[in-house]
Amino acid sequence: MKKCKGNPLSRRNFLTVGAAAGLGLSMSDMFRLQEAQAEIKQYDFIEAKAKSVIHIYLPGGAAQQELWDPKPYSPIEYRGEMKTVKTNTGEYFSEALPKTAQVADKLCIIRSMSHGEAAHERGTHNMFTGYRPSPALKFPSFGAVVSHEYGPRKNLPPYVCVPNVPNEYAGTGYLSSSFAPFSLGSDPASGGFKVRDLSLPGGVDDARFYRRRSALDAVNSYFAQKNESDQVAAMDTFYERAYSLVSSPEARDAFNIEAEDAKIRDEYGRNTAGQRMLMARRLVQSGVRMVTLTYGGWDMHQRITDSIKRQVPDFDQAFSALIRDLDRQGILDDTLVMVSSEFGRTPKINKDAGRDHWPKVFSVALAGGGLKKGYIHGASNATSSEPELDPVGPEDLATTMYHQLGIVADKELMAPGDRPIEIVDGGKVIKDLLA
Repeated sequence: MKKCKGNPLSRRNFLTVGAAAGLGLSMSDMFRLQEAQAEIKQYDFIEAKAKSVIHIYLPGGAAQQELWDPKPYSPIEYRGEMKTVKTNTGEYFSEALPKTAQVADKLCIIRSMSHGEAAHERGTHNMFTGYRPSPALKFPSFGAVVSHEYGPRKNLPPYVCVPNVPNEYAGTGYLSSSFAPFSLGSDPASGGFKVRDLSLPGGVDDARFYRRRSALDAVNSYFAQKNESDQVAAMDTFYERAYSLVSSPEARDAFNIEAEDAKIRDEYGRNTAGQRMLMARRLVQSGVRMVTLTYGGWDMHQRITDSIKRQVPDFDQAFSALIRDLDRQGILDDTLVMVSSEFGRTPKINKDAGRDHWPKVFSVALAGGGLKKGYIHGASNATSSEPELDPVGPEDLATTMYHQLGIVADKELMAPGDRPIEIVDGGKVIKDLLA
């Protein structure tokens, strides 16, 4: 005898439909429910290679030709005035990066990043979310997603911005505001640097602090019963995290850059780039999951050579020190470092000796986090006008970053209106980058 495998219109299913009808569901409703159940995604476990991310953002559109992808054999109106420096892997960077060239054996450079957004705001949105901007929905930043998926660690905020939230796309998007970043509120390079809201106000001792907390807990409990809005829940989350910061010596120490050895501070550079990157290292080493920091202004429409020579030396010193320090501390393999910008600059020098916006091809520098070392991925063509090999979109970069963190990039999160939205739509893991 052949065994009957059953069918969706069996007596048992008719009885189920009949029972469902008692709940106000028709047979068509039942079939839709069965179809919806069949479409529920199953997410495979991904082992995390990286525990933290340091995202160094260069706002304005950093020129690939004057940093990671020089074109020494192109005509001068394309290559510009900068010469090259040979890296310790035999590749070439711009002469503006001599110290970074000596840690190239620990870096992974993508020279074929590409998207179609030439406006600052839209390009920035791409590089902070992995999505093109949409008028219908605000997408969450990388840090907000990491905060949502993993939460705090060691009484520290999961997502920190140095010194402040750099732009509106670094926020929570459609996710709850409880996943917003914690901002330092001041620059670690400034004299008398102090993290905003990290210390008790003057005249408030520990006993008074805990009395205030008890009173606030009672008030919050009352409002939570009356109103279950996101704002109330988010405020409660913010207060809890603030209490954890204020009451935890380990958390306060993580932000105390003055506790760092003077020689290390000098190695990074006593400047904006150096102290921001040193703070990032302290934070990820202490338990912060994602640090986003910004440095400089890279919208160089005029006199680009002078601007590069003025701005890049501090970055070169700080970034090379960060890579060496993470390696020395034994946490480079656990920390994914990413240097990005909203787009690159035009292939040809303009009439004002600068370069204009160019999203068709640009570069991103990566390190650590389970990625290959001393590796160049993709290539731009001879004039740096478009990718010549292995183009990479923002969605691919985002998917790869999430993959290294153990986050499934096409997992669906719930947007307002109970709309399931993938963390990243259509991105692929760039397998050639993985160690």
